[in-house]
Amino acid sequence: MAENKEDVLHVEGGRPLNGTIKVRGAKNFVSKAMVAALLAPGTSVLKNVPEIRDVYVVSDLLRLHGVDVAFDGNNGTVIIDATNVNLADVADVDTLSGSSRIPILFSGPLLHRLGEAFIPALGGCNIGGRPIDFHLDTLRKLGADVNKEHRDGIHITAPHGLHGAKIHLPYPSVGATEQTLLAAVLAEGKTELSGAATEPEIMDLVAVLQKMGAIISVDVDRTFRIEGVKELKGYTHTSLTDRIEAASWASAALATHGDIFVKGATQPEMMTFLNVFRKVGGEFDITDSGIRFWHPGGDLKPVAIETDVHPGFMTDWQQPLVVALTQAKGLSIVHETVYENRFGFTKPLVQMGATVQLYRECLGSLPCRFQQRNYKHSAVIFGPTPLTGRDIDVPDLRGGFSHLIAALAAKGPSDVHGISLIDRGYADFRGKLEALGANFD
Repeated sequence: MAENKEDVLHVEGGRPLNGTIKVRGAKNFVSKAMVAALLAPGTSVLKNVPEIRDVYVVSDLLRLHGVDVAFDGNNGTVIIDATNVNLADVADVDTLSGSSRIPILFSGPLLHRLGEAFIPALGGCNIGGRPIDFHLDTLRKLGADVNKEHRDGIHITAPHGLHGAKIHLPYPSVGATEQTLLAAVLAEGKTELSGAATEPEIMDLVAVLQKMGAIISVDVDRTFRIEGVKELKGYTHTSLTDRIEAASWASAALATHGDIFVKGATQPEMMTFLNVFRKVGGEFDITDSGIRFWHPGGDLKPVAIETDVHPGFMTDWQQPLVVALTQAKGLSIVHETVYENRFGFTKPLVQMGATVQLYRECLGSLPCRFQQRNYKHSAVIFGPTPLTGRDIDVPDLRGGFSHLIAALAAKGPSDVHGISLIDRGYADFRGKLEALGANFD
């Protein structure tokens, strides 16, 4: 099959990215807030929504379940009327399977509204194991019956409704925490969720659920306490800014010796990244309307980083930053503790001239799930090394944007293939590249 020309970006690198761009709401929050609207009959309004493919996928999934969705991309507003909800046709849902991992989060809301849910085969980026066992175990503990033998996916029912339970997550999984919150808010009785994730996007979801009428408290030891209520109402909410996209453009400024003002970027959610950005030698200036990131000239400095759950250094931050670290003077170390296959994106960097070595050992002190499991989850980057343009195949969302940064930083032409994956999380990135003076077609 011939490749779609629209899925290839030809980049002439070696030019600093300079200018202003705007970043909207967080991909990792907006889709979950849209699902939360299913919990209540009536209308919900979500603002500061980015025009990314995930928003369209979730909109289509909601429509398949009888929900009215109106998305104004220009103004970044989604209006969701979930007055009428019905079970979607299995074949229709299956057409969207593989497009997103969001369908599993429909389980709780659909069980409350309809008493059953069907979950198709799940997609998402191939960056390591993302088991749904945590999700299914949570639903079982709340009283759901899970049939994994269905030929097209998973059929879940709640013949006696959902009831509060004590749930402990062995790892602070973001998805399993969201699953529990969405399922427990209307469950009868109290739910205690310990070992939970507390990322800013999750706390924004808690804020949405509280606006809807939920009763949720969180302790300093990562324990959520949810008191089930009998009914919820629609919400109006403005999404927090996407801290991953903001950091990605910051790394692009470093890698290309550029100067980028990211409108909408906010300091509180990015403090850990900002500390590392400063240690590397980047400069930033925080204003009420955004954050300016720039390369001040001179040598960048090597750093040692370990990814971790919030408030640690976010796993989605490391891939774009690794590209910048190929230009730092000395030896940098990155220990990935969240996803075991996150360093697959470094192979094209090496082919472009970077010096990156991968190790199975834990090159860091943080507790790591991959120790002695034979995954190459630590990287040593030696720089500075000049990068030369080449053909690149996008492996996943964050790795793809990292390859795009590398192509922009490299001397000579690069063809980046499979850029539709980048559309999942970076709204209008071509328009933003144009605003920053990038040379591409």
